[in-house]
Amino acid sequence: MKVIKLGMPIFLILLSCSFLIASINLPKANLGNPNGPLYFPIGLSILMLIFSVVYLFQEWRKLNEHNESIKLLLEGRTPKLIGLTVLYGAIYAFIFEPIGFLFSTVLFLGALLFTVNGRKKVVVNLAVAVGFSFLSWYAFSVLLGVSLP
Repeated sequence: MKVIKLGMPIFLILLSCSFLIASINLPKANLGNPNGPLYFPIGLSILMLIFSVVYLFQEWRKLNEHNESIKLLLEGRTPKLIGLTVLYGAIYAFIFEPIGFLFSTVLFLGALLFTVNGRKKVVVNLAVAVGFSFLSWYAFSVLLGVSLP
């Protein structure tokens, strides 16, 4: 797993080297400065090569460090929240067309807000779900004239 992180910077180094070689082999201009068409692609290739080497060194340095953010992501209720959000999104996609924008959005936002905030904030959850859904519907349907299901 750790070595895989080095794959992208190595790929980018090889890609930038191939761009540099291809840029050097571009034909020279017949009018004006003969090397004029070469400056921009060669400059970009060199910049890409420099950034790719810096990226490689950064990833190499991180190999021995522990990634605490991934550990924190997998602790507590975060995995449950991620899973429920994906589930609610899938349900929202299925009910959007049959019951329409306004009702499906109220249900989707209500479910999300109750999952995140809990039952203690019932009034706030319902107000935000209904208010945001209605204002979005009003803005698109009435003000912008966009037809919503």
